[in-house]
Amino acid sequence: MAKQRIRVAFCVDSFAIGGTELNAVRTAEALDPERFDLCVLHLQTNGPLRARYQQLGLRMIHFSIPNLYSIQTAIRGLRLAQMLRSWQTDVLHTHDIYTNIFAAPWARLFSRCSVIASRRWWYDAPRPGLVKLNRWSYLFAHRVLGNSSSVAELLACDEGVKPDKIVEIPNFLEENAFEPVDEAFRIAQRRAWSIPDDAFVIGTVARLAPVKNHTLLIKAAARLDSRFHLILVGDGPLRAELEGLSRQFGIESRVHFAGEVVSRINLNQFFDITVLCSLSEGFPNSLIEALAAGRLVVATPVGGVADVIEEGVTGLIVPPDDPAQLADTLQKLEGDRELRIRLGEAGRELVRNRFHKDIVIEKLSALYEMLADRSVVA
Repeated sequence: MAKQRIRVAFCVDSFAIGGTELNAVRTAEALDPERFDLCVLHLQTNGPLRARYQQLGLRMIHFSIPNLYSIQTAIRGLRLAQMLRSWQTDVLHTHDIYTNIFAAPWARLFSRCSVIASRRWWYDAPRPGLVKLNRWSYLFAHRVLGNSSSVAELLACDEGVKPDKIVEIPNFLEENAFEPVDEAFRIAQRRAWSIPDDAFVIGTVARLAPVKNHTLLIKAAARLDSRFHLILVGDGPLRAELEGLSRQFGIESRVHFAGEVVSRINLNQFFDITVLCSLSEGFPNSLIEALAAGRLVVATPVGGVADVIEEGVTGLIVPPDDPAQLADTLQKLEGDRELRIRLGEAGRELVRNRFHKDIVIEKLSALYEMLADRSVVA
């Protein structure tokens, strides 16, 4: 008799492109369908990542809530618990702050499944009032997943989560993140972004939002000569402001806005250096993607960055408020190809050994299997 598949319900807020959302859909794609029967519960209906779930043929259920406090939300919560019972769900896994708050309490109180809540951010909650509600939601979870050592420590020290409830499972990389494109394609893509062939390209893949601190990068680029070009991959509310800042500094011809790019190709390989100058991070996908591409990473020391970037070993660290130091660092790196290669190769080896899909997904799968056995769940 074939072993019955474990039923896992993902609960996600949206299908937008972001670190949390991409990690969730990549996890859905990576889980072994012979071991797990997966369904997706979602609070919002549309977004570019929805198609990837649909391509997997998964059952998808929408729970529309006006806010986190209304009678209608309570009714939806009871409906969610009923759905979990009727589907005989083994594990509910919430992936973000909104689904932690909405789904974890109802699932724990009114269904029989095990509950995993998630913490994938540092301190930058969407609204201050959500922080206490999210902390309260952890009380209903059997396990709380942190995606880096720093986030796991934050859960224990700042959020008061008992250490035996915390599980550290990082973001992961698929094999294609390590696969290089040929040089002709690399040149063609840079030309498509209007970057000269002889340019030294500094790149970043991040949403154009205040927390990503693109202003620092543009101010640093303004201190560099015409050999240096900056490519910003991503879109967001600060695009117009950042374009205006580039014009203000007279470097608009050297700052290229690629917009949102959906691709299975690791975009970092089109850069010479990747920079991540965020003000706050949990554990950024773009960081390990850059290292998988063999690119030297210059980053600010925030959140889970320190779990991957060791100064002078797997990358370089700069302060989040000093454009002169960032510019000086980039200037020196342009002239030291040997250092770029050495640190890039060290970073690539690190992420292959710690963050490859096969390693991380097996750890998560083992967690699901353990929690599906209700006799061992605390």
